Amino acid sequence: MVMGINGKFPGPTIRVKVGDIVRVDVTNKLNTEGVVIHWHGIKQRETPWSDGTASISQCAIAPGETFTYRFTADKAGTYFYHGHYGMQRSAGLYGSLIVDVADGEKEPFEYDGEFCLLLSDYWHQNVHQQEVGLSSLPFRWINESQSLLMNGRGQYNCSLASRYNESATLPQCAPNVLSVFPNRTYRLRIASTTSLASLNLAIGNHKMYVVEADGNYVNRTEVTDIDIYSGESYSVLFTADQIPYDNFWISAGVRARLPQTPQALALLNYIPTPESKFPLSPPPVTPRWDDYGRSKSFALNITAAAGTPRPPKSHERRIVLLSTQNKFNGHSVWAINNVSLSLPVTPYLGAIRYDIKDAYDQTPPPENFPDWYNVSAPPANPNTNVGDGAYVLVNGTTVDIILQNANMLEPGASEVHPWHMHGHDFWVLGYGEGRFAEEDEKRFNLTTAPLKNTAVIFPFGWTALRFVADNPGVWAFHCHIEPHLHMGMGVVIAEGLDQIRAMNVSRDALSCGLTGKMFAAEDARRRN
Repeated sequence: MVMGINGKFPGPTIRVKVGDIVRVDVTNKLNTEGVVIHWHGIKQRETPWSDGTASISQCAIAPGETFTYRFTADKAGTYFYHGHYGMQRSAGLYGSLIVDVADGEKEPFEYDGEFCLLLSDYWHQNVHQQEVGLSSLPFRWINESQSLLMNGRGQYNCSLASRYNESATLPQCAPNVLSVFPNRTYRLRIASTTSLASLNLAIGNHKMYVVEADGNYVNRTEVTDIDIYSGESYSVLFTADQIPYDNFWISAGVRARLPQTPQALALLNYIPTPESKFPLSPPPVTPRWDDYGRSKSFALNITAAAGTPRPPKSHERRIVLLSTQNKFNGHSVWAINNVSLSLPVTPYLGAIRYDIKDAYDQTPPPENFPDWYNVSAPPANPNTNVGDGAYVLVNGTTVDIILQNANMLEPGASEVHPWHMHGHDFWVLGYGEGRFAEEDEKRFNLTTAPLKNTAVIFPFGWTALRFVADNPGVWAFHCHIEPHLHMGMGVVIAEGLDQIRAMNVSRDALSCGLTGKMFAAEDARRRN
């Protein structure tokens, strides 16, 4: 069972141009739960209530109700949209969002055609059962997905590569086919909306050239395969230059977790070769799941293209975020600086706009963790706290965020975490091993640091980010692995409070909690 949009899974591709004002009317036809849609990678400048994050930028859209999202498409690139209420992304609530350059503008590279691949993972167990298991005593993990999907298609309990000639004739059971003309160059837009899996994608016998990452141009980088974490998007160029003309497998396999799910496969079809012709070459082999040296090398080779703004030379504020696995009242949770995020009933944006102090904890969370904490060992005290405080940033401040990974509850275990920031791109200044130290700042890349909205922290390591707080609003910053966010692995950034209080925030976004009660009281007074 999946969640669809307008009867489709994945949802329909939305294609707009830079500068377009986008309006999307979302009607919730679910019977018993709310829904929101997050426009992943869109900055939402001057429209933070359209970011689509339940309890942060808006109230969930109630069953039978409609909410209108309006925002400006601010930058060309490869994006996507997805549910951001509970774990609805795991249920299939997502689709592609492509922003083309404005009329009269050109991309800094040329190609003859393009394709989109939206990558995801799929479980047979429904999302509600997964959520209950994650919150239960005893704890029940969601385990690995049964299938990996490309544009909503995948395999279960079989190898497509070995059974392709026997495939069912139903179109929805066939692999995605990307048909190309020989000797032409194509752009492949790749986005990962996976809930758990980190993936590696390759095109059999073809080189690729990375040219875009998270909606930002990067220096053309030759690769044979590409690591892509949940929340990331890339564009690669490839040329159909293989002789003889044939069909080739496009594969996506699991990285950073011990693989228990078969590769997702699509077909690269050279016209006029029949689509039904079995490829002569086997699918590309996914690199070893725990070869993090390879992953780090790929990440470090992605650098900003000429014309990309450089990061400010120094920061005005630094926030260090330690990710740990903990317990709260016996329940398994994830925590940041010993606080597991629990969202309030009243959206932060409404609470700040109307100065409702008791809507959430006004004490900001810790900005660092103790010097004595050993990131290479399980927490000495596994117990943690739950909170809903927000980091408050003055408009215009240059902020460094250090994402610090650590040992989990199990000795010797640490996981990859892809972190996504709403409302901003950030510069990825560098990666390192062990605990971040002051002298590590000397290694920061201040010349070709790529701009991204999602960045990974590797096991037992750190990642350094820098951004300018120039977009007033309330923004989520969280691990994009769906069960990790559900278990508290995120923070909230409230930026430019004075500017928020002067905003004409859509009342339709704030119809729940204390703002909803306030509006109802105002309406009652007017009627009397």
